[in-house]
Amino acid sequence: MNRGSPLRDAAFYLRGRLTKHLIRLAVARDRTPPVAPASLDEVVRGARTPLALSRLLEGRSNAERQSAVARYLTARGIPFSVHRFASSEGAGENFAVDLGSGDRTLLLAAHHDAVDASPGANDNAAAVGILLALIERLAAAPPTTLRLRLLFTAAEERGFLGARHYARDVEVGPIAGVLSLELCGIGDSIVIWDAADETPFLNTVSGSLRAIGLSRDEGHHVVGRIPMFGSDHRAFAPLGVPAYGFTLVPAANAEALRQFVFSPVRSAIRHLIRRPVPFDTYHTPRDRGSTLEPPALALALRALEAVIAGAR
Repeated sequence: MNRGSPLRDAAFYLRGRLTKHLIRLAVARDRTPPVAPASLDEVVRGARTPLALSRLLEGRSNAERQSAVARYLTARGIPFSVHRFASSEGAGENFAVDLGSGDRTLLLAAHHDAVDASPGANDNAAAVGILLALIERLAAAPPTTLRLRLLFTAAEERGFLGARHYARDVEVGPIAGVLSLELCGIGDSIVIWDAADETPFLNTVSGSLRAIGLSRDEGHHVVGRIPMFGSDHRAFAPLGVPAYGFTLVPAANAEALRQFVFSPVRSAIRHLIRRPVPFDTYHTPRDRGSTLEPPALALALRALEAVIAGAR
């Protein structure tokens, strides 16, 4: 198995650079005032809801966001491992929390970094908050036939850099599937994306969502590879691991979103002009906690619990 392709790494690197330049153009005229980060002590002592836990990261620099995740896990007495990486593209720390035991591993990932000039609430503090809440909910009764790994990655905005290093350094054979959480704080419909082919894991995910009343093509959608966007699961897919993106969107925007994500040229233009929800705040100073929707966060948490139960 080829654990690292120079051409693929170059493509990821160039994607990261292009994204950075597009972001600078998109936010150049945005005069939205900055977010004042919440007190870390207050967040650690506060509520365990995804919305409350998203405040752990919102408005902080990437170095502060990384440190905040480690501080929270330590303060809550949650055992975790640290995976450090460094290369010419950048450096950072991934954090992994394992729950349960078994020969197979279900990996749920959420990146803790954000792009420059964005408070990073929906991208991706909301997803981190969801995974932290999931740890609290499962701690008393972790899976007994499945190892669940919650992975908090660094430098996703640099072409999935942290996930790429992690995927190379760990044994991926036991990983039954990967879901990377992106934009999970706004919407009422779940999208499983980059799912071009049917796999047992994809069937498990879709079946688990149907089991809680999220019927396919209504409550949840399964779509193929998205040209303009990506996330950490793309570091695992080339290694033969079934790996998909997990996102929430407003069902009312389905057609506008389909045109936006599947038309690269149109997407590039709209990136600078007008974008449908939830991409209207994506990578901008307007990606603030005030835009997050508690029902969306609750739906994401319920869906992931169903996937975990189904994967057992």
